[in-house]
Amino acid sequence: MAIKYTAKVIEHFKNPHNIGVIENPDACATEGSPACGDEITVYLKIDKATDRIEDVKFQSYGCASNIATGSIITDLAKGKTIDEAEAITWKQAADELGGLPPVKMHCSVLAVDGLRSAIRKYKKEVKGIDYDSTLDVKTVTEELKHVLWPPVGVDIITLKMVKYIGIDLGAVRVEVSIGSDDKFLNPTIDEIVEHVSKIRGVKSVNVENV
Repeated sequence: MAIKYTAKVIEHFKNPHNIGVIENPDACATEGSPACGDEITVYLKIDKATDRIEDVKFQSYGCASNIATGSIITDLAKGKTIDEAEAITWKQAADELGGLPPVKMHCSVLAVDGLRSAIRKYKKEVKGIDYDSTLDVKTVTEELKHVLWPPVGVDIITLKMVKYIGIDLGAVRVEVSIGSDDKFLNPTIDEIVEHVSKIRGVKSVNVENV
């Protein structure tokens, strides 16, 4: 069955705003999702006196939803302070596009993660604010809220698909409950590994389907 997109998604896909590269950006960050091969890089130019985003651009490697969400998230961020832009949610981005198919909601999460990563990189390198988290069950749980179950576009924590999180000297074990023949099982495991691996102090990630 063909995926149905809203007119606004199609508009931003065909004519994306703010696409390209900022030379000598104040910050840039790349986020990617192995679930469908999407990746986004966000570039920021920031007025250091006001912390306002003067310019923002993105490069996208992926599907129509990835390009459209990159376009809308940069529209939403431009002109805002870094704190205001950091507070933009993936639901806001999806709503601005008139909604996304559940199987593509992760693209909205990816775009927001790219923007937030660039902002936090700027805050850390320019303003001395350290976002590195303590490795504990709460931190892993919060990171897993960024992993959406494609059929419904809801995160795997809310859906209670994560049954156990264990940590031992930097080795993280995550147990999930997904049908063994489900086509989204392996992509979801890959995405869990990608997200958890980003947490400071993680040395290895093992995901088991129980």
